Amino acid sequence: MKKRIAAILTAAMMMLVCGCGSNNDSTTSADTQAVTEADAGTEAETEGDADTEEQPVSTTKSISMSVNRSDGKMSISRAAKKDTSMGEADTWTIFVYLCGTDLESSGQGSATSDLQQMLSAEKSDNVKFVIQTGGTSQWINDYFSTEACERWVVQNGDMEKVDTVDLSNMGAAETLSGFLDWGVQNYPAAKMGLIFWDHGGGSISGVCVDELNEGDTLSLSEINEALSQSYQNMTDKFEFIGFDCCLMGTIETANMLATYARYFYGSQETEPGSGWDYTTYGTYLAQNPGASGADLGKVIVDSFYDECASSSQEAGSTLTVVDLDKVDEFTVAFNDYAQNLYTAAQSNLSGVVRGINQADNFGGNNQSEGYTNMVDIGGIINNCSGYADGTEVLSALQNCIVYNKNGSDHTNASGLSIYYPLKVEDSKDLKTLSGICISPYYLSLVDMVAKGYSETGYNNDGLFSEDGEWTVEDGQSSISDDTYFNYADEEGEKDSKLITFAAEPAVQDGNYKFQLDESGLGYATTVSAFLSLQIDDENAYMIGETDDVEADWETGIFSDKFDGYWLSLPNGTVLETFIVESTDEYTVYVCPINLNGKATNLRVRQYPDYSTVIEGAWDGIGENGMASREVKQLAAGDQIEPRYMKLDDTEDKGEAYTWAEGDSLTYNKLPEGTYLYSFCIEDAYGDTLITDPVVFTVDAEGQIAFAEE
Repeated sequence: MKKRIAAILTAAMMMLVCGCGSNNDSTTSADTQAVTEADAGTEAETEGDADTEEQPVSTTKSISMSVNRSDGKMSISRAAKKDTSMGEADTWTIFVYLCGTDLESSGQGSATSDLQQMLSAEKSDNVKFVIQTGGTSQWINDYFSTEACERWVVQNGDMEKVDTVDLSNMGAAETLSGFLDWGVQNYPAAKMGLIFWDHGGGSISGVCVDELNEGDTLSLSEINEALSQSYQNMTDKFEFIGFDCCLMGTIETANMLATYARYFYGSQETEPGSGWDYTTYGTYLAQNPGASGADLGKVIVDSFYDECASSSQEAGSTLTVVDLDKVDEFTVAFNDYAQNLYTAAQSNLSGVVRGINQADNFGGNNQSEGYTNMVDIGGIINNCSGYADGTEVLSALQNCIVYNKNGSDHTNASGLSIYYPLKVEDSKDLKTLSGICISPYYLSLVDMVAKGYSETGYNNDGLFSEDGEWTVEDGQSSISDDTYFNYADEEGEKDSKLITFAAEPAVQDGNYKFQLDESGLGYATTVSAFLSLQIDDENAYMIGETDDVEADWETGIFSDKFDGYWLSLPNGTVLETFIVESTDEYTVYVCPINLNGKATNLRVRQYPDYSTVIEGAWDGIGENGMASREVKQLAAGDQIEPRYMKLDDTEDKGEAYTWAEGDSLTYNKLPEGTYLYSFCIEDAYGDTLITDPVVFTVDAEGQIAFAEE
């Protein structure tokens, strides 16, 4: 949700300064037309300098999706399917694109740890790992060099450097395709896998941060470009393509990979730095070289979960095995569903958005930790079933999911995420989405929400050509206007004009309450509250967000049910809080803190009896869209300083506390003082109305009292 803290504080300061007071038949995957290499002209010879090192550019369209708005039908074409084995029976080569980045250079040595796991796997002449290194300023081992990209083979407990190439950008498509072209030529096998190892940020941000090249990353389109090039030199698909990275378990990723592999492994959520268990699954392949990608995937999922459990991080873990041969069937069904959902949203957008907002989401998505905009696709379909029948598309989704395992934080996660604009920073995200989106009608829904309310209404004409066609080919959209999404670059955030009242917000009988009128209720999607602590007559700072709001979505009546208690350190110092997730079973808060002098976020789970569990400290989403993989557990001696946002967008720090063994957070009465309370009402377009703050006081006995107007 878009929570505009500065706006809330501005309203609070105005209060301080001015004084208190007042189902269609569709094309199935069996009907899709495969584009053959001959049709695409891949046999045409490339003329030019014989000494050039550049690879010939492929004209094969690895994937082409199109919809004509006259009937809304989806058709999908892919490059010719290949199924001729490239090696002796029961042999495996697993290519690992090892972009070390700060997971290695910061001293964690996560890549080196996984390398050791490969070396520790049971010996076998039939299984080898082929690795390309790069992307980090320091390796925590004596083998790899930071001066070049090196290629290593790990087999039978030994490792050998077999090739060295110039240091190149691991975030560039040509670096990936160069590695794969070389690897497939020199180390073909009956079954081949490809693993991307590093940070991930989801469908928009991609993977593999090269810290030697200004943090450049591989986008899905760049991965497609590299795979399309290498696929020309293969007679078979990869048995699997997997991401030992955060947040890449998405339908956009699966759709792109379906041309090149049989199975896809990806996590919807962030992954711990330890990642996958290479010893366990390497040993499994040594003992079961005839295993399929589905069989191997189950072992990788289970061993990943067990490795997360060994560091007490299993609650947030997710990992999924997807049958890529079933993805086209799902995409066709989803397009039909999305068309109906988009139609429903034109007359009841707030209901649709409320359903989407209630779906599980991954990677933070809050003011303090940042936004990935990755939302569970099954949750969207389920929650919006009252607006569009999801029976067929849910069945198609379940057919795609071979196996998945979720921790207790994500028990209902379906296995795949999709991009949804919980918060849009600029047009780049939407432009990227337009080239990888799996339905023009879903893109229309996203566009409608992101663009915002217009008195003239919304239409999706700009997403289709003049002859009514929408196409996506290899990451490129048919949208002809390059400036179409530039509306997202407008500076500033809009106050909602759609939230209107039958009874204006006011303190009555000791409670702060309001009632939305029919129109306001029709646009509202969420209601929460924010508290600020008054420092003096001209200053205040935020202490956070609460869902202690009595909400009646039938009558439109909302009232505070604030009891005056707040999440605090053991010494009573309050923490600034933002809500990550709120359910009947628990609420997850994030609290901005400095931990041993470094800015980070403390994740806290609170239960209805007010007991708390600290999930750990997490840095959140970086400026490049990548998710931090390290969740640090608090230890005795750690210095914790709460951070608070002030009116002028500067931060204030609370009293430092030294964590001791056996400590836990408390839920205490707020300290004596004067506070400000505002409702934050969000509409279907993500714009918010911040109600005028009202004053309440906490006395020495902890009793709270709202000031009557």
